[in-house]
Amino acid sequence: MNKILQQLCRIGIVPVVSVEDAGKAVGLANALAAGGIPAAEVTFRTQAGEEAIRLIAENCPQVLVGAGTILNVGQCQRALSAGAKFIVSPGYDEDLVSYCLGLGVPVIPGCANASDLGRAVTAGLEMVKFFPAEQAGGLPALKALAPVFPRLSFMPTGGISIKNFSEYLGYDRVRLCGGSWMAKSELIEGEQWDKITALCRQAVGTMLNFTLQHVGLPCGSADAAASTARAICRLFGLEYRQGNTSDFAVPFVECCKAELPGTHGHIAIGTPDVERAEFHLGLQGTEFLEHTRKVDDKGRTKAIYLNQTFAGFAVHLMRK
Repeated sequence: MNKILQQLCRIGIVPVVSVEDAGKAVGLANALAAGGIPAAEVTFRTQAGEEAIRLIAENCPQVLVGAGTILNVGQCQRALSAGAKFIVSPGYDEDLVSYCLGLGVPVIPGCANASDLGRAVTAGLEMVKFFPAEQAGGLPALKALAPVFPRLSFMPTGGISIKNFSEYLGYDRVRLCGGSWMAKSELIEGEQWDKITALCRQAVGTMLNFTLQHVGLPCGSADAAASTARAICRLFGLEYRQGNTSDFAVPFVECCKAELPGTHGHIAIGTPDVERAEFHLGLQGTEFLEHTRKVDDKGRTKAIYLNQTFAGFAVHLMRK
């Protein structure tokens, strides 16, 4: 997948913003980044859109800025000249798609039916915008369409909110969502940057959905792991499960047979998408132990340890 699309997928949410006053663009971009979402799809619906993209591109290099509501090649050329790194359109325009592909620019056209999706596949696109998502039937409609087009990933936009975007992201064919609820026009016009930052943080927290999965105990041997796990199961009425490297008192305690990171043990934190969680924790300076990464048969990360401990306990992320 294109590197810019990969970055957008790691971010997970793209704020769709309409700017009426380009002078507010930098403040908006900084507010989004401060909330953990360093990306913006600036629409061309307003006269200030082009200049807003230019100002963000020039002054906020940490923010991945793209242009939305692009209807034709002429608008696309202006957006790219202003500094847009990706192009989003409300519908499927073959000339626009062809132009972007010829330049190697990521383009995400709006598609809401099988005909549009078929054209996207023929063009060789990797991702499309399912738009308008809720009005087009929502997640059930997308799940009906997507299996017919296995090469495509989706960015639902339209009717997406804090209440439903995690459900969309829970479908493995959805790689990111676009939404305007984090930076509505009235918040931008009122320069309510703290409010926008708070809404972004709420969205990131909802998306990552961290939960405590289990605590790992360093037992040192297979016999010790088995006896410890069985003792905990008897005491608390838990299910005993034997594994290759650990035995479990399901679901709370992992009794490790071999040495793992953490003097006193480890804490497993669950999240729906480990790689996305890595990105967002990385924005805070968190580092990870690459040699501890475990992947599934599709190459997706199942678990990885943080490169830090807490009171002698290591911490690892795991996909739930």
